[in-house]
Amino acid sequence: MREIRVLIPKERVGVLIGRRGSTKARLEEATKARIEVDSSTGEVIISFSEPPDDPLLPMKLESVVRAIGRGFNPEVAMMLLEDDYVLEVIDIRRFVGDTKNALTRMRGRLIGERGRARMYIEERTNTKISIYGHTVSIIGKTYDVVAAREAIISLLEGSMHSTAYRLMERKIAEMSKRRMMDEMMLDKALREKE
Repeated sequence: MREIRVLIPKERVGVLIGRRGSTKARLEEATKARIEVDSSTGEVIISFSEPPDDPLLPMKLESVVRAIGRGFNPEVAMMLLEDDYVLEVIDIRRFVGDTKNALTRMRGRLIGERGRARMYIEERTNTKISIYGHTVSIIGKTYDVVAAREAIISLLEGSMHSTAYRLMERKIAEMSKRRMMDEMMLDKALREKE
């Protein structure tokens, strides 16, 4: 089985390993993977001694490691081991460039006064958001992440918070309809199969 290599910030290595190796051990136990961490470089090597039952498990575990590297706590990151959860990472530099002041200002806009902007988006979309370094990352179910992404991209493009929230609400409604349609199609397909 091939190895998966992930590079995470060195300051996040301790979080991935956990107290006395507890987080790393929990991940290895839950996935039957071997996780090697190079503390000096932040390189993480994931390998499986035999192919896992779930063919998507290697990608899910890679997403968990990336999420921890992007500032999520391990409990939230482990949600990515579930089938319908995804990680979306957006590079803030694509919108404001590389200057430290612009990144700081944009992180402030995304977080909002006393964290209200981030909390509002998280609550309305049922997602978790981490703003770390030059990225903003979202964990949630696919349809929910799409709605949260709508608000975040809007803010990154300079929209007022009220405009971003309005766009997000529209996307929530659209995704709700799409989710219903997908569920109906799945039900229909399952009934036809019987």
